[in-house]
Amino acid sequence: MAMVEYMRTIREKYSKLGYAPYGWHKAEEAPPWTALKKPLSECTLGMMSTAGTYVAGQEAYFYKDDTSHRAIPSNTPIEDLRFSHLTENYLPDARVDANCAFPLEPLRRLAGEGVIGGLAEHVFSCMGAVYSKRRVEEELAPRMYEAFVAEGVDVAYLVPL
Repeated sequence: MAMVEYMRTIREKYSKLGYAPYGWHKAEEAPPWTALKKPLSECTLGMMSTAGTYVAGQEAYFYKDDTSHRAIPSNTPIEDLRFSHLTENYLPDARVDANCAFPLEPLRRLAGEGVIGGLAEHVFSCMGAVYSKRRVEEELAPRMYEAFVAEGVDVAYLVPL
């Protein structure tokens, strides 16, 4: 499978449609460094992937600016994971091995080996192709933060698609 240069592809698509250049998020300042308060081997790790992952039986994602997220039990069998994403052409590998976009099994192994203290009861997914920077900042990001806090997460592992 050929590598897709996502940012270049989006720029070209917007240009052909006559739109202004896509407004990629650019932080005004670097986030403050926050040291861990305890060793990683004692931390609860949370995960959030932008691969549009959901569990069989959960509602799939809507394809246009869907800022919802799915809570996925961290003990979900890997074969029960599904993917629904605006950029379907990025998902063939994930549909063969879900761990490449939603690495539950490797994280469970790390917990079993004591590298991390454990996984949160739920891990999360969203559909990363949200074209409204404002909606990501005002809707999705705060809800994800609240979800991590509710799960007692010490460290958040973010997996961009």
